[in-house]
Amino acid sequence: MIDVGDVIGLIFAISFAIGVLAVCFLLIRLTRVVDETRKLVEGITDKTVPLLTEVTGTVTHVNEELVRVDHITANVQSITGNVSALTSVFAATLGSPVVKVAAFSYGVRKAAGKRHHADVEKRVKAELKADKKAARK
Repeated sequence: MIDVGDVIGLIFAISFAIGVLAVCFLLIRLTRVVDETRKLVEGITDKTVPLLTEVTGTVTHVNEELVRVDHITANVQSITGNVSALTSVFAATLGSPVVKVAAFSYGVRKAAGKRHHADVEKRVKAELKADKKAARK
């Protein structure tokens, strides 16, 4: 005869076997997920390391160019200072006389131009008078 305890034991044994099978199934699925994750990480690593090498090279090149630009900037600053000093010296020593000479030469040109203009006007008036006299005769 089958006892109730035997039936309960059999039910627990079957339940335990089903639970163990479920856990095995989950472990197999988890192993597959871990393998895919490992492959993904390896792919990322394979692509990232060369990219980081290129980035390092690019940064090194940019730093070299920045050093060159820094030297150029320092030279331009030096030249600017020299030109400023030269301009100050020129203005202090020659500025006033040069301005006076330029003003004088402008005045002479203006006066010569007016005189030439007055001479031309005088000749034109004389020619007009001569034309009028010739027309009257």
